[in-house]
Amino acid sequence: MADVTPPVAEPRESDPRAGLSIAEAARRTGVSVHTLRYYERAGLVITGVDRTAGGWRRYHQADLKWITVCTKLRATGMPIRDIRRYAQLVSAGPGNEKERLALMEAHRADVVSKLAELQDCLGLIERKVDIYRERLSAGQADHLWTPERLSAAG
Repeated sequence: MADVTPPVAEPRESDPRAGLSIAEAARRTGVSVHTLRYYERAGLVITGVDRTAGGWRRYHQADLKWITVCTKLRATGMPIRDIRRYAQLVSAGPGNEKERLALMEAHRADVVSKLAELQDCLGLIERKVDIYRERLSAGQADHLWTPERLSAAG
């Protein structure tokens, strides 16, 4: 995942001509132009993206921050429907914080579970790396994965 480069100072956000083009917003958030358009169509954007008189999208600091939130939630496996629901709750304003918290707690539990699974996988990979290093340094790497040994390999 790409780091978000802080945007340069912008003109007033109320001026749709101000702000960043979709290409620049994509570059700064590390997502594609297609993804930005998709997020907007899918209802993941909490405020309408400004448009110029010619219909060109203009992104502002707040848009970039929100896109980063969506991107991180998606990268950690949150389903689009849950990100959409979260966006709806945020857009609705105060009064639904308990539901927002419930969404985040459920997602955190999923992420913690996935991290534990990945840690287990990493443990196996580290054991395999150690075995290969030991065998290679001892000159005994021949036949590590022969068909007869495959069932005995761990």
